[in-house]
Amino acid sequence: MHEYITVEELATRTTYAKETITRGHIARLLIEGIHFVRPFGGKKKLYIWENIEKEMLGGFNKVTAIPMARGGALNGTR
Repeated sequence: MHEYITVEELATRTTYAKETITRGHIARLLIEGIHFVRPFGGKKKLYIWENIEKEMLGGFNKVTAIPMARGGALNGTR
């Protein structure tokens, strides 16, 4: 069973500002389905605390890219 928390609770637990989590550098590291979910297909996000805590303790997985045929990678960031 996962512990789902709001962005406000996540900000309190991590001491990051709410805006940093939703629009800043941290937002680019969080992956839907792993670090957060959108219940019932809505806009609101609920964060999965166990997965975020694991990433914080072990460092964010830098290999979140899809390998390409010529050796490059597609990671969805610019």
